[in-house]
Amino acid sequence: MVRIYKTIDGAIHQIQEPEEGCWIALTNPTATEIFEFSEKFDIEVDDLRSPLDEEERSRIEVEDNYTLILVDVPMIEERNDKDWYGTIPLGIIVTGSMIITICLEDTPVLTRFMEGRVRSFFTYMKTRFIFQILYRNASMYLRYLRIIDKKSEQVEEKLHLSTRNEELIELLELQKSLTYFITSLRSNEVVLEKLLKIDSIKKYPEDTDLLEDVITENKQAIEMANVYSGILNGTMDAFASIISNNMNIVMKVLAIITIVMSIPTIVFSAYGMNVAGSGMPLSHSPWGFLLIIIFSVAISVVAAIILSKKRFF
Repeated sequence: MVRIYKTIDGAIHQIQEPEEGCWIALTNPTATEIFEFSEKFDIEVDDLRSPLDEEERSRIEVEDNYTLILVDVPMIEERNDKDWYGTIPLGIIVTGSMIITICLEDTPVLTRFMEGRVRSFFTYMKTRFIFQILYRNASMYLRYLRIIDKKSEQVEEKLHLSTRNEELIELLELQKSLTYFITSLRSNEVVLEKLLKIDSIKKYPEDTDLLEDVITENKQAIEMANVYSGILNGTMDAFASIISNNMNIVMKVLAIITIVMSIPTIVFSAYGMNVAGSGMPLSHSPWGFLLIIIFSVAISVVAAIILSKKRFF
């Protein structure tokens, strides 16, 4: 999908053809679209394809007529009717007259710009636009990290009484998401530090301040991800032991119930044997059946009381 935007009279508008000072947003472009843009704007095909590779690393590449900035952005992936978090590459190509963004799918990092909901956003102010994208990206990481933290707390509440592995698997998925975030944030940090030094992108005092804010937000996201990851690791270890302990408690209760219930079974089995009735106690008494039941229940109750006093319950 190819969408072209330009700031006209202070508002963002979608236009049909590329113009100077516009923003071209490529979302999962086809091979034909990639080759067309490569020839039209003299951009290497590999640089246009790089952001479409989920395993591509974050980096900056400076060419003669453009600069490629590749960063990882957070995304939500739905699996088994649940939302999980990961990262995908976002490519920003800065030419002399416009900016081109390339991504595998629509990302909330760019959606707000397309909807014109970002203050002081102008497509022709390329340097500020780049830093605004990066700032929005770091903010999205922080937002998703808070959601992951809340989700982990909800799973922990379920785990207190759980004897199953489903909740533990949920924590494992959240831990995996944090690992992806930490790796991507550290790669992005290298890109941000390099942006301070390269000369191919012009910087103005107010834009430099914005870049420093981006670096600060990114570092905060790294710290948060590390803290949450450490907490989640400890939580998973603790709750793995809790689940095992809960299972042991269930098995102990079932074993005690089996012991208590086996007493009447033994008595009834003895009286159910095919032997002469004259040799069986209470066989000629009209109250024999009731007395045997009362006797069996009494023994079971005594056994239960003894086990309870020994704290087996």
